[in-house]
Amino acid sequence: MTLTRPHPVPRDLYAAAAAVLFVTAAVLVGRYVYTYDDLIVGWPPLLGRWDPHLGPGTPAALVVAAAVVAYGPAVAARLPWRALLPAAWAAALAWIWSLALIDGWRRGVAGRLTTRQEYLSVVDRWHDVPATLRDFTGHILLHSPDNWPAHVAGHPPAATLTYVLLDRIGLGGGGWAGAFTITVGASAGVAVLVAVRALADERLARRAAPFLVLAPAAVWLGTSADGYFAAVAAWAVALLALAVTGRSPGWAAGSGLLFGLTCYLSYGLTLFAVIAAAVLLLGRRGVRERPVLLVPLLAGAAVVPVAFTAAGFDWWEAYHLLVTRYYEGAGGVRPYGYWVWANLACTVLITGLATAAGLRRAGGLLLRWRPGGGAAEGVRAGEIRLACLVAAALLALLAADLSGMSKAETERIWLPFALWLLAACAFLTRPRGWLTAQAVLALLLNHLLATGW
Repeated sequence: MTLTRPHPVPRDLYAAAAAVLFVTAAVLVGRYVYTYDDLIVGWPPLLGRWDPHLGPGTPAALVVAAAVVAYGPAVAARLPWRALLPAAWAAALAWIWSLALIDGWRRGVAGRLTTRQEYLSVVDRWHDVPATLRDFTGHILLHSPDNWPAHVAGHPPAATLTYVLLDRIGLGGGGWAGAFTITVGASAGVAVLVAVRALADERLARRAAPFLVLAPAAVWLGTSADGYFAAVAAWAVALLALAVTGRSPGWAAGSGLLFGLTCYLSYGLTLFAVIAAAVLLLGRRGVRERPVLLVPLLAGAAVVPVAFTAAGFDWWEAYHLLVTRYYEGAGGVRPYGYWVWANLACTVLITGLATAAGLRRAGGLLLRWRPGGGAAEGVRAGEIRLACLVAAALLALLAADLSGMSKAETERIWLPFALWLLAACAFLTRPRGWLTAQAVLALLLNHLLATGW
């Protein structure tokens, strides 16, 4: 009698199981070791509450998920590149909108950016934009007169000014603000695809495309302003990738302009300098051949800071005041010892189990790679380059975590970093199974919890 050896469990499944245990630990410790007054979140480690529900977006979400799982990998592999990018954007829009509408139009979209802590609550205070910019820092601290709401105080003024300008051109109110944020935010995945193709190779970009569409992060991309920030930062990186791989220097100027805007949308996104440095490193041959690229890059990066400084806004002063405001509020209460690792559990929830497995593979590639000596047999140069790009995003995220300035709510705050981690899913085999896991996670989160910020 011949005994059949049991099939070994794939290491990817071990990575996914470890991710599940990690999230479970964060939930249990958050619920049974700490109290709400300690963590100030309703369903740790997420900011939300238990609220099983269905909604008008439920049927559409199921259809979109099923379609992407069934046809996404094949379509991404065969569609012409120029058609794939708008197709990915359209599919991401369908996924984000359907998830948002599970909570209904008002709660899921139109009301998200109109709550008392959000940007639209202060639009009426911006009658004189130059005067408001000059006086912006005077309202950051909690004890200051007419202090800004949490999200306004917590970001440079370009974030609020975006919605003020929408209001000025006749697109006022939560509905237009939500539609703008979702539309722009959904393009972030497209920017990641552009960068991956330029820096690694098209095959990997195509493999990553369905995962960037069907990301659990879509639950928070609709409708959090951080989705808009994520798109601006992602396009800054994508244009830089195009510039260093032989395209027009105009791409460098556009990249610099968007990097400057990124820093005036969110203080924490200055950490995108780590990802930008990785792009310059991966494209160093192009930079050496055309060092003039750095001129439009730096010139473009100076435009937004110079404009806001000339208008009277001091970024450094505002940042130092924000740190004080942060510790005056929830940041001074929430325990660092919990959030320094529970934040990473939030990252698992927004990137999914597929990303945990993809990161394991990316790490394995980097461990087998020897600078100057190449990679192991069968490993393509593009795979190493993609692994380096993902590692840079992970490094930036870890720096944000260790800073202590992101205690909780990282399911939305870290969206700009998380989207780059999703690119690691390009390394996975059997994509339909992993896409199913991604879709199920997103649907469970959106149907079982009332997420908020």
